[in-house]
Amino acid sequence: MADLSQIVKAYDVRGVVPDQWDESLAELFGAAFVQVTDASAIVVGHDMRPSSPGLSRAFARGAAAHGADVTEIGLCSTDQLYFASGQLSLPGAMFTASHNPAQYNGIKMCRAGAAPVGQETGLADIRALVEEWTENGAPQPAGRTGTITQRDTLDDYAAHLRSLVDLTRIRPLKVVVDAGNGMGGHTVPTVLAGLPADLLPMYFELDGTFPNHEANPLDPKNIVDLQAKVRETGADIGLAFDGDADRCFVVDERGEPVSPSAITALVASRELAKHPGGTVIHNLITSWSVPEVVRENGGTPVRTRVGHSFIKQEMARTGAIFGGEHSAHYYFRDFWNADTGMLAALHVLAALGEQGGTLSDLVRQYDRYAASGEINSTVADQAGRMTAVKAAYADVPGAQLDELDGLTVTTADWWFNLRASNTEPLLRLNVEARDKATVARLVDEVLALVRA
Repeated sequence: MADLSQIVKAYDVRGVVPDQWDESLAELFGAAFVQVTDASAIVVGHDMRPSSPGLSRAFARGAAAHGADVTEIGLCSTDQLYFASGQLSLPGAMFTASHNPAQYNGIKMCRAGAAPVGQETGLADIRALVEEWTENGAPQPAGRTGTITQRDTLDDYAAHLRSLVDLTRIRPLKVVVDAGNGMGGHTVPTVLAGLPADLLPMYFELDGTFPNHEANPLDPKNIVDLQAKVRETGADIGLAFDGDADRCFVVDERGEPVSPSAITALVASRELAKHPGGTVIHNLITSWSVPEVVRENGGTPVRTRVGHSFIKQEMARTGAIFGGEHSAHYYFRDFWNADTGMLAALHVLAALGEQGGTLSDLVRQYDRYAASGEINSTVADQAGRMTAVKAAYADVPGAQLDELDGLTVTTADWWFNLRASNTEPLLRLNVEARDKATVARLVDEVLALVRA
């Protein structure tokens, strides 16, 4: 019997196929999803992984058997599934394992209007039903069987994104895009069609075995090819998408990575021009630049914990217009508070194309501090090491400590955050300061305590 504790995570289902889960389990998840959401109709999509079509169809069968009409949108990015959920006002399920290796697959679920389904908002109930049914057998459906129909939403998705950004004033740009053999290869050509962009595609062939590199641009080794191509072709910008194309990473004309914090600040300034006085959400390990830029542009910054469920909750609570994370997830009120890297990419292309300078010049105003990036340490005693670090900095003159998410220590000239992974024996460290020397000193100090 499947061990659901291993595959039902905080925000989604994810595990190795067929070792940890398979189509028979996917069918039960479909039935449970319909029961928990009380849905009479749902929308289902999937990525390019070899196991995705079968798992997706099994989920649809389970949902239809329990009375829901299923609209299958087939191959899509995760944000395209969110679009369909929002546009059609239907609960949705996306079959993807994002940037995980080929043998993995998963389900990201949402309620109508792309509202997230996590442990506190239905996922725990879905798991409980699936566990009960795997042990005792699923109940026989009562009433009508739902229909399963197909619908192509790619053109509507692309048109909706382009309606949210003024792209009429951009100059011709040379744009390299690395899709990592993921769903960006499916969506980018349609979204960028008609723009004055010389598109140089890399790894657009849909291949869930990821033959060229992992579809995880957060790892520097996976954007090396993109950086080289930008330099070699003299491109204006490089974009990299993860496997399900909901995150977008940017490199400038020199092939240098642009921090997601700088992209958050840039997009925030543009969204505030559209929605004056709006609220912008940022997690606590984005740069100081983000709240500074938000205030400079007349907005209100709100700081949250790391994780899309917290961002989306705060988006809904505050009516925020935009939210950004250090991991290159970007959330828009105009996109049902859901995350879409593609919309962020269009904002960056518009900002770059509306002026004659380079991307590195453009983002300099949004990239004001030195940062370490995220540094992971494997530790046996997470709580003990956190306590040691807290004790070491408790009496530093002028330091403020808070525990909104892990431990954050802030002074006038620097801050660092140390937090535990939910799924691995890791502590994650992020440091920012006014100069590189201070960053290096703090990294050495904190890691000495963490790895003692």
